[in-house]
Amino acid sequence: MNLIEQRVAMARAGTNPFVISRLASGWLVIGDVQPLAGYCLLLADPVVPSLNALGPLERVAFLGDMALIGDALIEVTDCARVNYEIWGNAEPALHAHIMPRYASEPEDKRHRPACMGYSWNDAPKSTEARYTALSDGLRAYFAARESTTT
Repeated sequence: MNLIEQRVAMARAGTNPFVISRLASGWLVIGDVQPLAGYCLLLADPVVPSLNALGPLERVAFLGDMALIGDALIEVTDCARVNYEIWGNAEPALHAHIMPRYASEPEDKRHRPACMGYSWNDAPKSTEARYTALSDGLRAYFAARESTTT
């Protein structure tokens, strides 16, 4: 079982401490580390190898959820834009990296993909107290959205 499969299983069991919200296509989780404040992932549930393994409606749901997470990050973090990346090379299960980008980033990093400009090994852990408010803000965003759609 790869890391994405493990994290989805934990989310289903209610034991994944990084879960922010359950969405139509999967699980929104805050990244274990925060190279940029607000880095999140969308983990597909059910787990599939890639976007191409989904049917047309499931693809639309996954990509729509990615954009919705971006909307939440813009509101909660006041970021300048959001980058969306689907890799799947190291962990061959569909998941999207969703990275807020800030106007305040150093010039030499602002115009490059975050994975090329920031040290993931030195990035702060999302379990640090300073990220509690950010996680809570994202949870509140999705809770409010859910209460207006039900």
